[in-house]
Amino acid sequence: MTGLVVAMDGPSGSGKSSVSRGVARALGLRYLDTGAMYRAMTWWMLRQGVDLADPAAIAARCGEPAVGSGTDPDGPTIHVDGVDVAGPIREAEVTGAVSAVAAVPEVRARLVALQREIVGAGDIVVEGRDIGTVVCPDATVKVYLTASPEARALRRSAEVAGSTLEAQRAAMAKRDTLDSTRKTDPLSMADGAIELDTTALTLDEVIAEVLRLVKERT
Repeated sequence: MTGLVVAMDGPSGSGKSSVSRGVARALGLRYLDTGAMYRAMTWWMLRQGVDLADPAAIAARCGEPAVGSGTDPDGPTIHVDGVDVAGPIREAEVTGAVSAVAAVPEVRARLVALQREIVGAGDIVVEGRDIGTVVCPDATVKVYLTASPEARALRRSAEVAGSTLEAQRAAMAKRDTLDSTRKTDPLSMADGAIELDTTALTLDEVIAEVLRLVKERT
């Protein structure tokens, strides 16, 4: 790994995507949303009719789809077998199933390998749930974003049409439990990471603080 690598971890609704893209734009870096790759794999599994309650069935087929990701922060792309799936992977069916797919060790091994290939050239901001711990343990800067459950649920309910605050709060609690307790690469703050609570901060304020941290460490 060469060049500048900023690892951005944290739970849903903490601001990872918006902050990561903003930091990448400000620094002229590439951007990678690793979560989109797990969503793309989940979308493919659903389309193929794979039983997502059966980890062995998921593992048996996770090597089939060609998952790729663009790295332009102004227009990141995600595709499966050449098909643009940026829209479909954000649908409720995928959101509700992605944790089950992402928990399968064979899926994680395959996608982490792909992610490391993309990160290899450096000069990139990478966001996800295992970046500082697994994908980029030698990242130049590691940031772990957090926010109160209420703030996270408010943000997500504003993003999802027809959603309610109560529904998002319940969905996030479930996702947090699944992500933090899975046996392979659970969500956790990496050694050397800086924790940043975004609850009371604007997007611009969080981006400015991350940029300050990057400048301080480079």
